[in-house]
Amino acid sequence: MMVWSGMSALRLLQTTTFVSTLDRFAMPPMLVAMSGALGVPLSTMVHVAGFYFLAYGVMQPVWGVVSDRLGRVRTLRLSLVLAATASAASACVANTAQLGVARAIAGACFAAAIPAGLIYVGDTVPAERRQPSIAALMTGVAAGTALASATAGALASAVSWRLMFALSAACALVLVVLLRRLPPLPLPPDPEPLLAPAGRVARSPFTLLVLAIALVEGGILLGALTLLPAATEQAGAGPTLAGLVTAVYGVAVFAFARLVGRLSRTRPVWQLIAGGAAACALACGVAAVSRAPVAAAGAAVLLGMGWASMHSSLQTWATEVLPSARATVVSLFAGCLFAGSSVAAVLLAGPADAGRFDIVYAALAVACLPLGVLASVARARWRLPTPVLRPPAAP
Repeated sequence: MMVWSGMSALRLLQTTTFVSTLDRFAMPPMLVAMSGALGVPLSTMVHVAGFYFLAYGVMQPVWGVVSDRLGRVRTLRLSLVLAATASAASACVANTAQLGVARAIAGACFAAAIPAGLIYVGDTVPAERRQPSIAALMTGVAAGTALASATAGALASAVSWRLMFALSAACALVLVVLLRRLPPLPLPPDPEPLLAPAGRVARSPFTLLVLAIALVEGGILLGALTLLPAATEQAGAGPTLAGLVTAVYGVAVFAFARLVGRLSRTRPVWQLIAGGAAACALACGVAAVSRAPVAAAGAAVLLGMGWASMHSSLQTWATEVLPSARATVVSLFAGCLFAGSSVAAVLLAGPADAGRFDIVYAALAVACLPLGVLASVARARWRLPTPVLRPPAAP
């Protein structure tokens, strides 16, 4: 394992998560405005957002395999060039079908960003110091979420929803240039067969459990956050105010990520997971009762707390649960997270289109409880495996 190369590398990875999240959270505050501008029901735009999340999830393992062959940094820069192109195309579409295709391609390409950062940290930071580093990495997610949530709705209302996609495309291109400064990691001299890591994952019960937990977590957390701007608008807020309410989530993630980083040095991880799940359940409960701006902002704070505490802990677990297949596990973890979000978009689109956000958030609140119990109990029983060295290649 390499030694962490310094704060400059961490800053670059934080910038990567920022840009990826900026694009990912551009759509939720604009769902109502886009449905009106394109003349389609809100449920159609929820499905388009689901296409993005599905492509984002499905492509995670693919980019993991590619990065094993091309290298983490080279793969990251290539994916961002393609993502910038797709986001620029999203700003130029003429109808919903074209938008769905363009957003799906953008999601598929931005999918490489956050897993690449997690794998890079997993490859360079010792296990005992990894949780604070991953929590710090998530501050980029928080900043991207806050900026997208605060500006997307306002831009859609004042100018056009297309401008936000053009902005994320420009940011991705700038990042491609900046990532030339990220130190590359050496490729393995004897890469193993493509399906070998997947075989080890399939034979690891705890790894499969972590992936299943990520699937459910994605449906609950990302589902709740994606619909929050639309739910706030349905309660009477304008798009700008709804976006600002959701931006509170990003600020909360930023604040709680630092706290979780400190707590992780003294508290067992299962407690952080349990506390995060409780915060998410409470957030969905608040939103089930009221989606007025003040209540929605409170729900956003609690969702940010849950993401910083539970999700960062689960992400760290994904880098540890099967070290011999770390890139594959982390990629599958992210894939399951966003596949869960896509499934939630399909299941919740109908009630959301009917304005029944009370039912949506009540169901999500109930689902949080078994998730928190299962994840915290499983993490409490798991122990870090003893490293197994790969045998040298045959001469």
